[in-house]
Amino acid sequence: MAEAIQTPAALGFRMPAEWERQEAVWLSWPHRRATWPGCFERIPAKFAEIAALISRRERVRINVSAARRSRARSLVVAAGADMANVEFYEHPTNDAWCRDHGPIFVRSDATGEVAVTDWKFNAWGEKYSPFDLDNRIPGRVARALGMRRFGNAMVLEGGSIDVNGAGLLITTEACLLNTNRNPRLSRARIEANLRGALGVKGVLWLGEGIAGDDTDGHVDDLTRFFGADGLLTAVEPDGRDANHRALAQNLERLRSMRTPSGARFRIAELVMPKPCVHRGQRLPASYSNFLIINGAVLVPAFRQPRRDAAAAEVLCSCFPGREIVPVDCLELVAGLGTLHCISQQQPASSP
Repeated sequence: MAEAIQTPAALGFRMPAEWERQEAVWLSWPHRRATWPGCFERIPAKFAEIAALISRRERVRINVSAARRSRARSLVVAAGADMANVEFYEHPTNDAWCRDHGPIFVRSDATGEVAVTDWKFNAWGEKYSPFDLDNRIPGRVARALGMRRFGNAMVLEGGSIDVNGAGLLITTEACLLNTNRNPRLSRARIEANLRGALGVKGVLWLGEGIAGDDTDGHVDDLTRFFGADGLLTAVEPDGRDANHRALAQNLERLRSMRTPSGARFRIAELVMPKPCVHRGQRLPASYSNFLIINGAVLVPAFRQPRRDAAAAEVLCSCFPGREIVPVDCLELVAGLGTLHCISQQQPASSP
């Protein structure tokens, strides 16, 4: 009889919540001009600015090709980074969305071991080619860090899930049940795979994503945990806006959900920014795409003073004791993602 494959969960691993102590944040250096049509020239400096902000609190690890490493370093230095906390890895990529092509880390609380889960990446349903270099990034990271690697044949992007570190994961039907990802896997099989690989016990399902989102509805543009029983969720009060119906339906689902103990979730609402448009295209601008780092939360801003400030105030109430740091993302979102999309946190070996 063949020996049963031991999943990360069976070995005591789980995916920590983003607010748990981090060892580092990973970025993939931008170089694909077509991702940011008409504004790419300003994007590398924006990545450098974000890397500098993170470096003042923890390590930044950057995937970059050998040909671009010197320029990347110069920009990060110019941005005022703490270079003692910045590391470059010769890992060439096809694009810059590290949340989706990077490793999803898990940790054993018993031993402190941090490991890499390596899922299949197919560029959001083969929308963009090539994506072979991106698909190799988790394995390269595991080798570079000397970490155990758990391979998984299921297509999964990091932006399509969020966890509370206490057994719950939230995702969307629009993305994970899309036939361009895993057409042969049922909802039950997908849930079982998530439980085995990430150490979660329950999966919460939302419906549709926001307008302009080329990922088919990533949850990190919609709804994020801020505690074991707390959820931040995007809302659109304007009934004429393209996002109103989907976000209202997601909010209704959240209100009907219960924690494992049977209690209602605490729900905080993040009003969406006014529509952001680039070259006639509606962009997936959302305050839900924030990034939690050690001691701070980086929150996207879109040059809308009132709404930017209101979003920062909500996040401040949800993350007491952390500095809320607005980051201008109006040009960054022209690539169809912002702070959370470009990053992937690596948990510390102990909380």
